[in-house]
This record gives sequence, C-alpha cells and structure tokens, in this order.
Amino acid sequence: MKNIIVIEDDTDINNIITKALEKAGYNCTQAFSGTEALIYLERENYDLAVMDLMLPGISGEELLPKIKTLQKIPVMVVSSKDSLDSKVGLLTDGAEDYITKPFEIQELVARAGVQIRRFSEKKDRDSEQMQYKNLLLKPSFFKAYINNEEIFLTKQEFKILELLLMHPGRVYSKQDIYDYAWEDVYIGEDKTINVHISNIRKKFKEVTEEEYIETVWGIGFRLAR
Repeated sequence: MKNIIVIEDDTDINNIITKALEKAGYNCTQAFSGTEALIYLERENYDLAVMDLMLPGISGEELLPKIKTLQKIPVMVVSSKDSLDSKVGLLTDGAEDYITKPFEIQELVARAGVQIRRFSEKKDRDSEQMQYKNLLLKPSFFKAYINNEEIFLTKQEFKILELLLMHPGRVYSKQDIYDYAWEDVYIGEDKTINVHISNIRKKFKEVTEEEYIETVWGIGFRLAR
C-alpha cells in the first residue's frame, strides 16, 4: 500500500482529501502544519506529499525544499493561489503538480496516482544495472565501475559497453556498434569504432589487467570470455 502525507491546515479539506485517497486504496497521514509535516517526514517514508501553501509554522514554499531534502518523493501542491507566477515558481522549485482550489476530488486522486506511478517507474529504472564479471554499468546514472572503482567514460564509450553487455556472447559488427552508440549512418572506412574501443581498453587497464573486450577479426567485437 502506498503512503501519502496530506499537509493541509483546513481540517475539512484535509479530511476530504484523506478520505478520498484512502477510498482509492492509499494509506494517509494527516498533517495540519508545516512543522507537524516535518516531524512525520523524518519518521516515516512516503510515496507522495499533497501540500497546501498557506500553512501555519512553515509555509508551503519553505516546506517544499525541506521535503525534497528528506525524501525523494513527488509533491502535489493544492492551493488557492492561482497566479501563473505562483504555479511556475513552485514547479520550478521542484513540485511535480499544482492544483488550484476549488478542485474536483476525483481529479486530485487521479493525479496523485499518476505521480506515484511515475516515481515508482523511475525508481525501477534507477535501480537497473548491467554486470559482466567485475564490470558494472548503471545506465540511468551513466556510471561504470570495475572492482567498485568508477571508470569515467564518454557517452559513446558508455553506449558501446552497454550494447556489448546486452548479449555478452554475441559478436557485434562495427555497423551494429555505430548504429547504437552514435545513432547515425555508419561509413565503412571510418576508424571511429577502433579508436573508441582502444580508449575503453586503456581506461580499463588503469584499474585491471583483465581483458573485457575481444576483437573478432573480420567481424567485430564482443565481451572477452
């Protein structure tokens, strides 16, 4: 069950939002001030914050960056402030959505579901990694490691390794590699692939003696077995 913190000082509005979200299957915590919200955010993990701006103690504008520091969760602002500057300012500062009062409760519940799904999918992508022997790639973070030591790669070098790790036993032709790493038309006489493979090997040699890329003469490259 996904957890939502509802931060709204108006008791009636807080109750309406909470009951609708709970009816939709979410577990809700009610906070009636920015200060109270911070106490809960320091104790419990949440999947979404639904937040008013005009709060006692700490305003919503002040609370937003504090939420983002404490937890990597989406924040939906629900406010009577309907000026364009207010909306743009909050979205620029990190809020994922902005709903003006009065609002349709069904729309709020639907938008809450969208934000929770988006962040859940992003977490899944961020946790993805590819590994071969002691080589580890984290595509979402554009990072590569050998024996837990980070290897700093160019975009094309990273994409070449990413392709090779997709199918460790497969031999990829230069055209296969160029199409994937450069997303451009491959020119047969171009030596770009050889140069980039050589650069990757040099960077690997700085941290390990093990060979990771094997040349299959006349065909292309694959991960060394």
